Amino acid sequence: METNNGLSGEDRRRILKLRCSVKNYDWGRIGTDSAVARLYERNNAAELVDGMPYAEFWMGTHDSGPSYVLAPDGKLVENGTLANSGFHKAGLSLKEWIEQNPRSVLGDKVFAKWGPNLPFLFKVLSVAKALSIQAHPDKELAARLHKVQPDSYKDANHKPEMALALTEFEALCGFISLEELKDVVHNVPEIVEVVSRTGVDKLLAIGEQDGEDKAKEVLQLIFTQLMSARKEVIEQVLLRLISRLTAKREAMELTDKEKLILRLEKQYPSDIGVLAAFLLNHVKLSPGEALYLGANEPHAYIYGECIECMATSDNVVRAGLTPKERDVQTLCSMLTYKQGLPEILQGVALNPYVVRYLPPFDEFEVDSCVLPEDASVAFPAISGPSIFLVMAGEGTICSASNEELVEEGDVVFTSADTEVTLATTSGMDIYRAGVSSRFLCRND
Repeated sequence: METNNGLSGEDRRRILKLRCSVKNYDWGRIGTDSAVARLYERNNAAELVDGMPYAEFWMGTHDSGPSYVLAPDGKLVENGTLANSGFHKAGLSLKEWIEQNPRSVLGDKVFAKWGPNLPFLFKVLSVAKALSIQAHPDKELAARLHKVQPDSYKDANHKPEMALALTEFEALCGFISLEELKDVVHNVPEIVEVVSRTGVDKLLAIGEQDGEDKAKEVLQLIFTQLMSARKEVIEQVLLRLISRLTAKREAMELTDKEKLILRLEKQYPSDIGVLAAFLLNHVKLSPGEALYLGANEPHAYIYGECIECMATSDNVVRAGLTPKERDVQTLCSMLTYKQGLPEILQGVALNPYVVRYLPPFDEFEVDSCVLPEDASVAFPAISGPSIFLVMAGEGTICSASNEELVEEGDVVFTSADTEVTLATTSGMDIYRAGVSSRFLCRND
């Protein structure tokens, strides 16, 4: 049975401000150089810590970084009353809010598929140095890993995701093409030192008559041998590689990939991930471009700031460029080994102010809204929930039930079937995450 927890039914259609969580991973940007830090400081009225990296700003219901509901006077809601303390954990989480009235908050279709859970997790990332080479498991593997290693794999969900560039943004994403891989074994002798001669010969022997499955089989063999190499072997090979590239740089211009290899080695000396980067696509996004990643695809964000959205999960299988726990065997066995460049999304304009990014996943989509001075735009009522983030500027967000003044760092939640209007006199940049409109409109 749904309950109100001391809050009226009309409150369920209110625009709710949220207080959100931050992650201080060591790859994050430091202090006010970080968009994450600036958002967190304003959202929480918090003081930043000198020298602290601010890596991720989380908006959603995941237990590892929950958001909390603010009452109209700006205080946290606690068990139907207002909390006197500004301390997060005293308050009512967004997850608890949804669980009290899940069908009316999430909408019938979302509730029917995902139960009393917000199906997406919304983030901002500020990346100063490379994240780990990683992949996210599909649902079947995630459930198995969570059951066997719950301390390492925190939930049983899959984690398709999308990164929308706020600045120039770099990533490693997916495996290079077969022809590029052949070039690597010709031009990077250090790779050949680590993997077996048999694997290299099989790769070079692949012709047009051989199918995609054969290419995947050989790629898996080479990648697994590389990632499984002994640490002392990798240390010696990387010493020779860096020495060779440093000498080459004195005589000629390095390729973009070679320049990247030198950067990564400075960040993660003696790490196998430096060598593995030769096998992955180096992708550069301009602001407003997005890439998406399905389950079991290798990737590593390298530098820049982005909006990120994903299914509500924190499952990561790591194998390189990280001091954290690695699971090389699982990563190498789970990958799809598809080759070629990932699709880059440019977004589709819904009106003069709103561009939508719609990856092929049911759990989420992201809208970018840029309002100039003295402009307004309506977001029609939809049959699923939304989270809005004010990235810059100030203005108002209103529904039929209430109106809120908002500014940079404010995050608001809207329930299903809530029409929202944004307005500004000075200009405002807002991002919205919601359940995929394709899913909401499907008749199944």
